[in-house]
Amino acid sequence: MKKVFCVLLVAFFAFSGNTYATSKKSNPLPISFQIDVQNWNEVNKTLPKYSKFTVIDVESGKSFDVQRRAGNRHADVQPLTKKDTKIMKQIYDGSWSWRRKAVLILTQDRLIPASMHGMPHGAGALKNDFPGHFCIHFSGSTTHRTGKSDLSHHVMILKAAGKIDEYINALPPSQLLNVFFVSIKNDDIGLAKKMAISNQKNLKKELVKMDNIEAIQWSMPPINENKTTELSTTIPVDVSIFIKDAGPIRTKLTFTLIRTSFLSPWKVNMDPLLSTISNS
Repeated sequence: MKKVFCVLLVAFFAFSGNTYATSKKSNPLPISFQIDVQNWNEVNKTLPKYSKFTVIDVESGKSFDVQRRAGNRHADVQPLTKKDTKIMKQIYDGSWSWRRKAVLILTQDRLIPASMHGMPHGAGALKNDFPGHFCIHFSGSTTHRTGKSDLSHHVMILKAAGKIDEYINALPPSQLLNVFFVSIKNDDIGLAKKMAISNQKNLKKELVKMDNIEAIQWSMPPINENKTTELSTTIPVDVSIFIKDAGPIRTKLTFTLIRTSFLSPWKVNMDPLLSTISNS
């Protein structure tokens, strides 16, 4: 019953616009549906160690239960049961992955935007067929290794909160290009398309080839973002890609970013990346 409810919950969001908010009239369902964006200090109190809560994948609507086991700046959690582990693995198409996913945390009548990855690591204490724990990040969370906020998690948190369009539409060129690559790394082609344009005649066919990217890394030089009088700019990027059945590719690509007016959002021409994949 809970699974059906969570699917209906996400379906409700899909038709409610970016805010995900309902009217102030009484709600017949046993939850307020209000997105409650909490920073880590608040979440740390809302979801204390050993608390149990539900994770809802924004894309699929699938949900599973977890228990927080540890974590100082983000939540280290474990699926509660073997069934929950199975559902989580289905969300990741049957393979554990470091890819970030936008999720909503359901606890009592609250929905807290968050981001999870899907790779078991470290210690685990529950008998759930999950070899370790995984991490859930919230607004203001940082990683174990760097002690800094993770951009991939940050983007997914904004997506879960319904604020991703507002965010990407305000980004200057180099930051937009960086978030574009983050979306590719997370295998979130739908999000990448929000930021991109293409001259490809059969774009749908070309986008399918993006599924062949198994890993991607990139670096770009420091960019002066103060060129507010321009409608286009180019940015060189050193790219390393591992493509299924083709292996590693290292190359330098030059991306063109354009906007139609000084008040319009920037867009990335993604053709250099598409051509690299097609020719591999």
